[in-house]
Amino acid sequence: MVTISTNQFSNGITLRIDGVLFDIVDFQFVKPGKGGAFVRTKLRNLKTGGAKEVTFDSKAKVEQAIVDKNDMEYLYREGSNYMFMDPETYDQIPINEDQVKHMLDYLKENTTCQFKTCDGEVISISLPNHMVFHVTETTPWVKGSTAAGGNKPATIDTGAVIQVPVYLNPGEYVRVDTRTGEYVDRVKAPE
Repeated sequence: MVTISTNQFSNGITLRIDGVLFDIVDFQFVKPGKGGAFVRTKLRNLKTGGAKEVTFDSKAKVEQAIVDKNDMEYLYREGSNYMFMDPETYDQIPINEDQVKHMLDYLKENTTCQFKTCDGEVISISLPNHMVFHVTETTPWVKGSTAAGGNKPATIDTGAVIQVPVYLNPGEYVRVDTRTGEYVDRVKAPE
């Protein structure tokens, strides 16, 4: 068991509190005029994805979870499992749909995802922050319709619907922020 003091906190560190794993999303050292100093943190539960705020005494020691990070390539779906491969060893592992449902709108074959594991168990999987998608369906652009500005819905090659500028047409490629689902920019067709 590795313990760290609150002055060693930094964003992204994983803590084990009462057997539950949490990532530090944000923290702030507070020294009030009266009383002892403390650290206010915002933590994200790695199992549920929920966030909570926890306050620690400035002298507190907390258990740090040892987390391994490695890249895995998504290959294909087999029933309710999604098959990923380690690009170094070529080992394939099945991942249950529950563990990837948060990213299914943007998951494409041959995408390299980051896996976090703790004690041999996969605790989180994340997509690259930005990915390129093919626009398969959207209403056509009519010249002069940009006077009102704004966005329109477009279906991308994974089946997800995102908001894009009105001038985009089917067949074009767009970069999307996979964390928020927002359109970033139009890009050239990948080679």
